Amino acid sequence: MVNKYYISLVFLFLTSFGRGQDMAHNDGFESTYQKAYDLVYQGKHSSAKTLLLGLVDNRPDHIDARSLLANTYSWEGRYVQARNEFNTITSKERTDRKIWAAAIKNELYAKNNSLALGLANKALSYIDSDSEIERLKKIAFDRINGKNYSDEGWYNQETGGPSSTKSSERNTEVAIAEENDKVDIKPKSPVDTEVSNNRVDVRNAVTVFDQRYDPMIYSSISYKRQTLAGSIIPRLNYSNRLGKNGLQYDLDFYPKFSKRFYAYLNYGYSDSSIYPKHKFGGDLYANLPGAIEFSAGGRHIVLDTKNVSVITNSIGHYRGNYYFSLRSYITPQPDNLTRFSGNLLVRKYLKDAENYFGVNVGMGYSPELRQIISGDELLAETLLYVESQRLSLEYQFTGKNSQNAYRANIGATRQELAFSAGSFFYGISAGITYQVKF
Repeated sequence: MVNKYYISLVFLFLTSFGRGQDMAHNDGFESTYQKAYDLVYQGKHSSAKTLLLGLVDNRPDHIDARSLLANTYSWEGRYVQARNEFNTITSKERTDRKIWAAAIKNELYAKNNSLALGLANKALSYIDSDSEIERLKKIAFDRINGKNYSDEGWYNQETGGPSSTKSSERNTEVAIAEENDKVDIKPKSPVDTEVSNNRVDVRNAVTVFDQRYDPMIYSSISYKRQTLAGSIIPRLNYSNRLGKNGLQYDLDFYPKFSKRFYAYLNYGYSDSSIYPKHKFGGDLYANLPGAIEFSAGGRHIVLDTKNVSVITNSIGHYRGNYYFSLRSYITPQPDNLTRFSGNLLVRKYLKDAENYFGVNVGMGYSPELRQIISGDELLAETLLYVESQRLSLEYQFTGKNSQNAYRANIGATRQELAFSAGSFFYGISAGITYQVKF
């Protein structure tokens, strides 16, 4: 009985000691954070950052410490470092209005106006409405379109200015507000971050093969018009395949229904043998919580001797400066053998949504018209019966005024010969696209 009594006392002592240690550790952390906070508002940023870096190393999930660190970087003009800290925070925190406002201001301070506009649209996809974010969005939009704002006035609503000399004048609420964001700069839809109402794209590409086939040439010119209903894109496609020329008339439409939903509609027509007679396509897109985008739809291709229908769906995810998209194509056939094809797209966005590097990997039975002709025979009818694998790289960058953009791509294809099952040929393609906005 005595032994049990002493054992209980020892257990209680150890438990209390452990709790005391935890409390002491937490008290020490909060004390250090408060000291760093005071140093920041005394203008002693270097000393404050030393403490804050130690705190976030020990407690990576402590929002206040990381927020203050990011805010300090922003005041010093170290906008990239601030953005990195913002990214870490907003990957978990998506609905704090003040955090989004702080992140947008960080980009406005850095003159990254396109990025600020993208962030504002991103914030409003998680928050139904917010007057401050709408105000900052308008500032970014106006700046992109040539309207100047006084550097001593635009930021005065709710939060202070970017310079370290003003930092001591900000109150506690403002300081914590100015510090979070995940730079999801990929537009949620083709109409979410469109600034110019008009855009012209000119594309040229060529594909060469290791056997049998002569090089193929592809060209297109398109005009994109942003309307209240959504983007409308008429396009003229030209191809030269093994001595045959062909034109295709194409029309894309992206109607937007709300902040959460938009659609893609397509129709194409050609009287050339190297294109399908008609093609129809459509997808409904939904922006879901957690920076996820989902779509479902289909394609219908009308050839001279048969029609092909394809079910397609995709799932996309925005994480930091990255965008991931996986799209599948499912093609039921009369022989009861369903064909599958898929594409994985990964993009890393740079300073804004118009500057990125991407990788696209595809495999399966391609639903797109990537096949060729042999003599007078159009191999497009065997489109869904030949195996292929594809890899392509793309890089897009803008000019000095962001009104012009250039995209280069290079890719490789391994494809089964339609007339010789199990035999493959290889192709290398390269292309360049020029865009101008007005």
